[in-house]
Amino acid sequence: MSVASVGTDLIECARVGKLLERHPQRFLERVLTPVERAQAERFGEAVPHISGRFAAKEAVLKVLGTGWRGRIAWTDIEITNDPLGQPQVALSGPCAQRADELGLKRVLLSITHTEHYAAATAIGVG
Repeated sequence: MSVASVGTDLIECARVGKLLERHPQRFLERVLTPVERAQAERFGEAVPHISGRFAAKEAVLKVLGTGWRGRIAWTDIEITNDPLGQPQVALSGPCAQRADELGLKRVLLSITHTEHYAAATAIGVG
């Protein structure tokens, strides 16, 4: 396999926290899949976790070379964790179609966060 593209993103957790304060249900339903929302509910302070997922989705969109536009929905990218905690990316809809067009077989992902910042790096391999 070879690296086809790389994407990275950094976000302030306070920005996501403000969105969650103003539009909690709408933001969560728009950005996270039901599985991702269930995972976030396990955390007492979910803002850093949700911020990490947001940054991860932005990084994946950069791998795809699309940004968030057109028919793409945030929920076309689902970030889960394997049993050891490693983030896993599942694409659907227009995101999966774009990955196929690029010849991507897998998107590798790393997420990190603190109380104030969340960052993610995604690598598309084909």
